[in-house]
Amino acid sequence: MTKRIVLSLAVGFLFLAGLLPLLLLLIQSVSEEGRLTFDAYRDLLFTKNQWILLGRSLVLAGLCALVSTVTGTTLGLILGKTDLPWRRTFTVLYALPLFVPPYIMAVSWFHILGREGLVRGLLGPTVAAVTSDWLLGLPGCVWILSSIFSPLVMLLTLAFIRGIPPRLEEAGRIVASWTGVLRHVTIPMILPAVMLSALLVFILTLGEFGVPHFLRYHVFPVEFFTQFAAFYDFRAATVMAMPLIGLTLMALAFERLCLRKKTYIIQSIGHGQRRLVIPLNRSRRVGILILVGTLSFMWTVLPLLTLLFESLSSSAYPRAWTLAGHSLMRSLVYSAIAATVLTMLGLLTGYLVHDRSFRFWMFLDSIILFLFALPGSVLGIGLILLWNRPVTQAVYASPMILLLGLVAKYAALTHRISVSTLEQIPASMEEAACMAGARWLRRFRQILIPLARPGLIVAWLTAFIFCMRDTELAMLVYPPGCDTLPVRTFTLMANGSSDLIAALCMIMVLGTLIPLGLLSLAMKGCWGGHVEYPISIRP
Repeated sequence: MTKRIVLSLAVGFLFLAGLLPLLLLLIQSVSEEGRLTFDAYRDLLFTKNQWILLGRSLVLAGLCALVSTVTGTTLGLILGKTDLPWRRTFTVLYALPLFVPPYIMAVSWFHILGREGLVRGLLGPTVAAVTSDWLLGLPGCVWILSSIFSPLVMLLTLAFIRGIPPRLEEAGRIVASWTGVLRHVTIPMILPAVMLSALLVFILTLGEFGVPHFLRYHVFPVEFFTQFAAFYDFRAATVMAMPLIGLTLMALAFERLCLRKKTYIIQSIGHGQRRLVIPLNRSRRVGILILVGTLSFMWTVLPLLTLLFESLSSSAYPRAWTLAGHSLMRSLVYSAIAATVLTMLGLLTGYLVHDRSFRFWMFLDSIILFLFALPGSVLGIGLILLWNRPVTQAVYASPMILLLGLVAKYAALTHRISVSTLEQIPASMEEAACMAGARWLRRFRQILIPLARPGLIVAWLTAFIFCMRDTELAMLVYPPGCDTLPVRTFTLMANGSSDLIAALCMIMVLGTLIPLGLLSLAMKGCWGGHVEYPISIRP
């Protein structure tokens, strides 16, 4: 009974934080002055400009998904299956853009390719005009967003490579070369990760606001955000949110129909087993090392070095701290609180899905992924619609509304990590305690939590990083005087000097490097070895 109550409370909290705002958003879009009407939808359908913007968004999302999938999968295979030197260093370098607000990378490339950027000083104003036009358009958006989302594909590929039983590849090596093993064993086994990550990149790019807005490339999310933020037009914004919600649901329906029979559980290889790696001869090693190193320099090192040099003025960092020091402190506090709640919630919902405790476990798993894939601005407008009432001002006018949004948005991260972690815990551990007479709450507290501790550390750090980088959701729902560092930086871009903006961006990047390093160590401890915990159940 206790088990069902606790899990029901977790599901209810998720419904309150994420689903209820979206239901109210749907009701708002089809009602006007208390009557049912679809006039707003008719206006949307017959507005040519909206279809053009939606088409632009689909093209951008498709190109980014294609480039990110090809690049990320290739990097994952190289870094996960070969003996290339400095693989861990390259992994961290490639992963870094994923953990900072996307618009920071756009700012970096603007300092490189803009009309007054680095290219102008090296190659002259004529070339700078060409590169600026290239950047402020579809090619620039695809380049920057691909550098941000390719690491997502790479990390999922690496995680699934770790779960391939070595005996399967060993058997393949008896009758085929490594090329044949990759084609017939390794790639088919990681195909679910590749398809899932391509789907996620498509959905996340479809709802991306910061990069297209900064590069002045008008797409559907930018128009949607403008309708609410600039004109505070609730009705237009809610109606325009429906195509984004619909496209997200269609993509997730594809995931369920086509990929559901595949597993998304990240398994580690057994204790004492070693992963097989492809030995590279000297010429291939040098060639691949140059290729991988050049791409990591272009995608990560060059943009961040440009930001660093741009920020090196005598007054940039003191001014940045004066203007945004309190915002940084708030970001750290909010992210820590949200990550703690997300870790507890993710463990409960992960247990529900792992144990199949309720019949609707598959539906819950889909809803959690849907909330993650949904654009943050859509969720933000739903939260405002739900909590902007006289009786709920304690939530609406406090950071609690932002914390609710962060929990709903990023529950999928801790949820999926918890499912993968619980899958690696032998069921016999809990069954033995049950036979000894231990109640569910005690089994959960004294067996599952200690055994899942490495995964919970990874979940907390991952949630903390993503909450720190969130911009779009926070920009809509933060109460007055409670802005976060990404929001503060974004709002100062309109009038701030270039060295000040660069300093603020570098503070944001440095604030990510520490938890990212801890995350790398935690993942090594979670999936890189065998950990034992002393567990005792007293009768």
